[in-house]
Amino acid sequence: MQLAPEEADLWSMHRAASPLIGTAVHNGHTVRSDLVGLMALDAAGRLREEDPFTEYTIRDMPNRVVFHRSRFEIDLNRARDGAVYLTPEQAWGLEVWAELPGAELVAASLRIHDAYYASLKHMLSQIEAEFGGFVLLDMHSYNHRRNGPDGAPSDPAEAPVINIGTSSMDRARWADVLDPFIDSLRSFQFRGQGMDVRENVAFQGKGEQTRFVHEQFPTTGCAIAVEFKKVFMDEWSGEPDREALVELRRMITASLPVLLAALRARG
Repeated sequence: MQLAPEEADLWSMHRAASPLIGTAVHNGHTVRSDLVGLMALDAAGRLREEDPFTEYTIRDMPNRVVFHRSRFEIDLNRARDGAVYLTPEQAWGLEVWAELPGAELVAASLRIHDAYYASLKHMLSQIEAEFGGFVLLDMHSYNHRRNGPDGAPSDPAEAPVINIGTSSMDRARWADVLDPFIDSLRSFQFRGQGMDVRENVAFQGKGEQTRFVHEQFPTTGCAIAVEFKKVFMDEWSGEPDREALVELRRMITASLPVLLAALRARG
């Protein structure tokens, strides 16, 4: 259920003849060797704030982009000027560094950020030219047991199983795509209950990738931020819940014909 990238790997792209794209830009855990020795935050601490297994949920999507580096090396979902966490305030109060990386190391990380967005724009431009428009599902996850492994979880009223973020989206323009997608997710049963899917509750979809898509492709690109509550794993041990992951993947796969139909109906 997890990829095993090589140390030098940055990201993987799988290109298909389809207007549907899935991304998992916080799936990665690797940190390059010239940085990891400077870090105060250990591997378990980093993993807790990463989005492991989000790549698994998009394996049936035709086009896929998966980033293999940790967000603690470079966060692709932050604007360039904040994409390297240098202060605890940028990283949920965590002390990331025992020794701050120098300017050259930071610049090397920012070059990855630049290269990723150049590559993404090229890919999306090709898909736009071929199909006239596209939908990108930007997969993330979030912690709901921040009080410790034995502490009380977050209040479910403020922590949906799936949070759909639409902050940067022209909601009226894309309602005919977004609403059927949300309805499709809600039609699924998860652990004996209807899937709890809400919009802009725990998060608002203010990440850099969706903003970038809507800026660069304002009339042809619909980028939907999908945040799974970490019901699919133990966020403290990192152990996956295989049954939950299979169900979430099946749910995303079932939504793909709905998205295709919505795109085709737009003409």
